[in-house]
Amino acid sequence: MRHKVTLIPGEGIGPEVAAAVRAILEAAGVQIDWEEVEARSDKASATGQFVTEGAVESVRRNRVALKGPMGTAIAGGAPSINVALRKTLDLYANVRPVKNLPGVKSRFENVDVVLIRENTEDLYSGLEHEVVPGVVESLKIITEKASTQIAHFAFKYAKREGRKKIHAIHKANIMKLSDGLFLKSIRNVAPQYSDIEYKELIVDNACMQMVLNPQQFDMLLLPNLYGDVMSDLAAGLVGGLGVVGSANVGNEAAMFEAVHGTAPDIAGKGLANPTALLLSSIMMLDHLGERSAARRIESALEKVHREGKHVTQDVGGTAGTAEFTQAVIGSLRPS
Repeated sequence: MRHKVTLIPGEGIGPEVAAAVRAILEAAGVQIDWEEVEARSDKASATGQFVTEGAVESVRRNRVALKGPMGTAIAGGAPSINVALRKTLDLYANVRPVKNLPGVKSRFENVDVVLIRENTEDLYSGLEHEVVPGVVESLKIITEKASTQIAHFAFKYAKREGRKKIHAIHKANIMKLSDGLFLKSIRNVAPQYSDIEYKELIVDNACMQMVLNPQQFDMLLLPNLYGDVMSDLAAGLVGGLGVVGSANVGNEAAMFEAVHGTAPDIAGKGLANPTALLLSSIMMLDHLGERSAARRIESALEKVHREGKHVTQDVGGTAGTAEFTQAVIGSLRPS
């Protein structure tokens, strides 16, 4: 089956890792017609966003996108392209599987946890203003609709993927109304999925528990800000953002992306590690129903990392992007 997929190569090392992933998917025999678009506009739209209309329209039309890393200014500059795409396309669920990759050194073994993050509201609504000079107010938006929607998504994901337990992460002991509504919404949904064990943890305790014993967790369900923080924390337990994939899913479209930075210091030098975007593309193949190809690529990726002969510098090797890519292609078993 042929698929039409939007490709947003991204910035910095993005085009290099995107090209590597395209080559691996092609070698695996996956038939994809790529529609390559740029996401960042050099001028703001009427809504103040810097996302190109072409990128949004392409994802809406094709319903599936693969996206490389995009830079985001700190304390000023243009709003985040990543956040803008998720909100504009209503990609309300962020899915971040965190699992040890064979051969990649990490502080823990046997980590296998999936973080499901509500992706459209919370403090990431971006509703901020200066009350008076020196005083800024930022609004935390939590709605029953969005919280209920992400709860159903998480429990359905758990059933589909054979997961047994979900922890809802919150700070409802302090933010009794906002995080309280998040919890109340999930509690209303949980009884509908009685075969999935449901628990709750305050976010600060959850962070401590994660770094003490990550193996105790199966799935975490989080509002936007906590989800952003804890998904990166979890990635650090298995080797960092360069070895985990990510998906943003909505009712009308899904976007699979690398969540690491643009690494401008090595951009264009052929040193970038395509693993994160490749893992995201494997999630994309599962979404497209190409499960056989997804498992073949996954197996090849794990073999290359397990052997450690052709891995990139960030995971302790000496290979460049091209050598790593060819090693994965060479490890693909016949379909």
